[in-house]
Amino acid sequence: MHTGPIPAVVSAEVTLNLVIGGDYAIPVLATFHYSAHEPLSVIADFASGDVAVQWIFARDLLDSGLQQPTGHGDVTCWPAVSSGQQVVCIALRSPSGEALLEAPAEEIAGFLARSYEVVPQGSEMDHVDIDGLIEDLLADRR
Repeated sequence: MHTGPIPAVVSAEVTLNLVIGGDYAIPVLATFHYSAHEPLSVIADFASGDVAVQWIFARDLLDSGLQQPTGHGDVTCWPAVSSGQQVVCIALRSPSGEALLEAPAEEIAGFLARSYEVVPQGSEMDHVDIDGLIEDLLADRR
């Protein structure tokens, strides 16, 4: 429980395993970000050596993936056990390739719990500036 003001942004560094095949995996550092300004999404920055990749996906997708298989298309998640540890598998697909990552479920659940302190589950639309989005869409970009 927080004793001070709740931050508008929550971040967590998590070491995931990039599954290469069979029992072989490469550790990949990821930083997960959640912001009250983008209440429906989570940003994941993945870094390995000189390679950095950013993915944006629904917070609800990551949360549901802790309990059951979820998602369609570019990002899917599901719970699993790897080397005796509870993990959430995150499959990422793009035209340039695919990746299967295993994240420690406890760390992802902790990150999500902190994000729900910022914007409680179910209240995300209270934090979306619909008028601002419409104004941006209709703005003259010349």
